[in-house]
Amino acid sequence: MRMTASQVAESDGLVRGAVAMSPILLGVIPFGMIAGVAGVENGMTVLEACAFSLITFAGASQIAALDLLGSGAAVSVAVLTATVINLRFLMFSAAMAPHLQTQSLAGRLLSSYILTDHAYAVANARYVTGPPPRDKARYYLGAAVIFWVTWQLSTLAGALLGQGIPEAIPLAFAVPLSFLALMMPALTNLPAVTAAVVGGAVAVTLVGAPGNLGMLLGALLGTTAGFLHQRYRSWRAEA
Repeated sequence: MRMTASQVAESDGLVRGAVAMSPILLGVIPFGMIAGVAGVENGMTVLEACAFSLITFAGASQIAALDLLGSGAAVSVAVLTATVINLRFLMFSAAMAPHLQTQSLAGRLLSSYILTDHAYAVANARYVTGPPPRDKARYYLGAAVIFWVTWQLSTLAGALLGQGIPEAIPLAFAVPLSFLALMMPALTNLPAVTAAVVGGAVAVTLVGAPGNLGMLLGALLGTTAGFLHQRYRSWRAEA
């Protein structure tokens, strides 16, 4: 059965997006496995860990929420913490909206669900720095879907691995280590360093706070400190 010209174009867009994302997946696999390990380490079954990953699909905030829930924090604290960590997606969504406005409502909902830092970076780089793909939505979906599939399979592998490791071998260290690995490459300017120092200091100081509120307050105050520092630098540059 021969494909029409439009079907070929759509397939080409999906493939090109997936190919552009492929080199990044090598770093995604171990992080997704950590998410699976974090689930079973914090009391979930393999099925529950995978279901949580399917529902939330949130990377860093997914692991943070698992850690909070596993340590006895209230669900509201876990939700608020994840929300604060994910506020950056408001900016990503606003930047992507003009490129995906031709999608149907169902397509836009799917695109919002599978939006990640990596999918945004891959798609936006192609939209801005080079000749845009013929179908921007298909290119984005190709990049985002292959990331989603890789993440879910990695989470499953991590959950199975974590379930099979004896309880005498501690796995909890994997969670803070994953956050350190995420944080260090992001410390590229002084506002980012300010956010990390303030957030870390608050979280450590309030480590014994009820319901693990220290992590939530650390995220809020760290984000606020970084934002204010950036605003101050902008003000000084304009003065």
